[in-house]
Amino acid sequence: MTSDSGTPCDADRPRPARPRDSAATRRALLAAGRELFASAGYEGTTVRAVAERAGVNQALLFRHFGSKEGLFAEAVTGQALDLLHDGPAEQVLPRTLAAILATDDGSADDVALFLAALRSAGNTDAAATVREELRVAYGGTLARLVATDDPADADLRAELALAWLLGIALLRKVIRSEAVAGADPGTVVGHVTRAVEALFSPTEAG
Repeated sequence: MTSDSGTPCDADRPRPARPRDSAATRRALLAAGRELFASAGYEGTTVRAVAERAGVNQALLFRHFGSKEGLFAEAVTGQALDLLHDGPAEQVLPRTLAAILATDDGSADDVALFLAALRSAGNTDAAATVREELRVAYGGTLARLVATDDPADADLRAELALAWLLGIALLRKVIRSEAVAGADPGTVVGHVTRAVEALFSPTEAG
């Protein structure tokens, strides 16, 4: 249809393409990936499901992250490292414990992503890479808090503390042990903090 002057009417003109906010698309994919990885694990999450949850085409996931593995690595490590660095290093233990024990705020999602990495099959390259990166990051931070000049001993004590944290997360979120799942968070933080302070303290010679 044309106007009397011979020019196309507004209704006939092609509509301009809606501008796409690349950063918003990336955030939506990360948020969708975090939700699905936390609830279904790596193997149980599909590219299609992530794209549908984010409200975008699957091709955009590959454009932004390269693969499902790339999305998984960024979703899990990004969230977990934010928790690690969100405060003084000497407070990483109570801060992480508070996230593990959280039940009604966004901190609980951080731990759910830890568990998504743990639950993923051991032969999954993406999960193995994430686990190693988080082990090094958290283990290294904890090792620097150990009162010893022996690097190997510092690493050992740090990973013992890390194993305790992950065990508490599994008991609280997956196994739902009555004692741990039902415990007051402040009580758990107090007990674990005192025990880890003893673990990280100087050992008596001899």
